[in-house]
Amino acid sequence: MTSAPSHFNSPSAERFPVVVVGAGPAGLTVGNILRAAGVDCLVLEAGTREFVEQRPRAGVIEEWAVRGLERRGLADRLLERAERHSECEFRFDGRAHRFAHTELTGRHHWVYSQPLLVTDLVREYADVRGGDIRFGVRDVRLHEPDSDRPAVSYTDPDTGERRLVHCDFIAGCDGPRGVSRAALPARARTSRHDYGIGWLALLAEAPPCADRVLFGMHPGGFAGQMPRSSRLTRYYLQCPPGDDPADWPDERVWAELQRRLRAADRPPLTEGPLLEKRVLDMHDYVVEPMVFGRLFLAGDAAHLVAPIAAKGMNLALNDAFLLGDALVAHLAEGDDSGLDGYSARCLRRVWEYQDFSRWLAEIFHGVSDGDSYRAGTTLARLRRLFSSPAAAAAFAEQYLGTADTY
Repeated sequence: MTSAPSHFNSPSAERFPVVVVGAGPAGLTVGNILRAAGVDCLVLEAGTREFVEQRPRAGVIEEWAVRGLERRGLADRLLERAERHSECEFRFDGRAHRFAHTELTGRHHWVYSQPLLVTDLVREYADVRGGDIRFGVRDVRLHEPDSDRPAVSYTDPDTGERRLVHCDFIAGCDGPRGVSRAALPARARTSRHDYGIGWLALLAEAPPCADRVLFGMHPGGFAGQMPRSSRLTRYYLQCPPGDDPADWPDERVWAELQRRLRAADRPPLTEGPLLEKRVLDMHDYVVEPMVFGRLFLAGDAAHLVAPIAAKGMNLALNDAFLLGDALVAHLAEGDDSGLDGYSARCLRRVWEYQDFSRWLAEIFHGVSDGDSYRAGTTLARLRRLFSSPAAAAAFAEQYLGTADTY
């Protein structure tokens, strides 16, 4: 953890009650909650505004998360433009099996890509609520976060000058490779799980073949379709971890997608140019606790859940709601209960979602490793979803994140 620089008490240093490191969904939501309550804060981001508004990320938002954004005045554009999904579809044994979760629960998923949400949140924070956000900062360092006088320093990208900001709290929202995780003390515990597989993440300039998420369980490997818009579709293909995207020319990609997502009672996929190819190595981790002195972690800085269950952005928003509200209660009302209980409250949902991701990973990949016993039990689980109302209800609750308490 970085010690204080020699100019730590410099009279030219700035001061904010809260410094937020990272301008993703978690950091920007925390910043917006603080600004709405009249609390000054500073958001520091290593990327440019254009970069954070365009980097490809998740697109599924659960209904409770949308309602949380709506209550905080952050969902107007989302509610105007996002698509609501009322069902998903499993494809196995060469047939399609529709799972109508809204019919079961009355709840649904929203599809709204993270770049669109980040664009909305940046606009609201910087342009509407007048929040201070500094893009392109370099060499961010955290100073004495375990003390009652933490600070953050960074290099100004325009002048090259070293800047120091004193604060009461640091919100570490800068992801798995950010300075917040690097600053964790030795007592931090990180639990990690590696799935031993990769996913080839693809973005196709082509309409989805169905207006719902598709999960394809195939002996050749998992495949998935996640609609993004009427002309863009996110696809995933199971592949070896560390695979080179260059080994997947467009012809091979489409051949595998057609094969793994084929269903006798459904039309073939509509093909088009592939705008993006990335290989994601599937792994999860959880940092415990999520609080170290005056440093509060949120989002991927605290936990990562593989995109298997599309939970990552939802967990980031849950952290941000809890942290933003807790900081406001402390700074405006002197109420410490939210800050004291922050880590435990976040981690309950985090571990529930981690468990669901591992369970779903077994469903997605259980028929593709050549183990006939594992394939048989996987297919039994799948068939149970469509024959047992109790199994269907349990899956829907976990899929939609609708448990009464976490």
